[in-house]
Amino acid sequence: MSNPSLPDAGATAVAPAMATQRPRPRRRNKRLKAWFPYLLVAPAVIYLFLITLYPGVYAIIQSFHAVKFGPWQPVGFANYVKLFNDHQFWGALWNTFVIGSISLTLQCLIALTLAFYAYRDPWVQGWRIIFLVPMLFMPSAVAFIFKLAFLDARVVSDLLIRIGLIDGNLAIQSSIWMSRGLLIIADVWQWTPFLFIIFVAALQGQDEEVEEAARLDGASWAAIFWNISLPLMKPVIAVALILRGIDITTMFTNVFIITKGGPAFGTETISYFIYRTGFKFFNFGYASAASVVMLIITIIIAQLVVKRAFVSVRT
Repeated sequence: MSNPSLPDAGATAVAPAMATQRPRPRRRNKRLKAWFPYLLVAPAVIYLFLITLYPGVYAIIQSFHAVKFGPWQPVGFANYVKLFNDHQFWGALWNTFVIGSISLTLQCLIALTLAFYAYRDPWVQGWRIIFLVPMLFMPSAVAFIFKLAFLDARVVSDLLIRIGLIDGNLAIQSSIWMSRGLLIIADVWQWTPFLFIIFVAALQGQDEEVEEAARLDGASWAAIFWNISLPLMKPVIAVALILRGIDITTMFTNVFIITKGGPAFGTETISYFIYRTGFKFFNFGYASAASVVMLIITIIIAQLVVKRAFVSVRT
């Protein structure tokens, strides 16, 4: 009789054979492994292609045609030649530059000032969402609020009259610069928090030891910010200004609701010019040509700003 405490000889003989017969793990297909990251981003790429690249190519093709309600008529560069001789297009381009540059400068200065005083404050770190409240409003709602306050209900004029600063209602609709100022105020009020949050995050992400060493050497907070923090923030500032600048070039809602491009086309931006040309006069080919020119100008300016900012940081 075999001892039950001893292992069976047959079992010990079969065990190595079973161990050698274990199925090997299946190797992944090399092609699938190489293409797997591209498959993951494919839906996003297709989506971006459908909403950006395809409309852009379509607009470029359309800009070389006379397009209204009938068949497309090829006109070559006629739309572009007409565009460069159109004083209303150049006026809209100038209005976009004036309104956008003033608004962007004010937003940057206000956001940098607030960030300088607040980025080390623990209250700001804990309640940062409060500063985003103006951005939570829809642009159309902000435009209607400012239109009611300054134009329709004349709330601001009534307050200034009661205080004694003015004698009559503000004649905003008859003044080009006052109308531009109203658009600038509305844009600054809503979008300064966007730059403020970016600048605060950039300042909080910098090395505190560098600032502490400068403080030990006797540097003031203003000197530290101007000579250390601000140069390190140049790439962040450049990217933030480009994002806001691109958004300002497409300013349409405030113009459409508040001023309608008036008075005397003094507040007509390039976006409103494209809208008026395409959807009021139904000259879609001409509007597409204006869109292409504005896109090229925006890309060139953005490239120059980014290149200048990053080159200055490297040197």
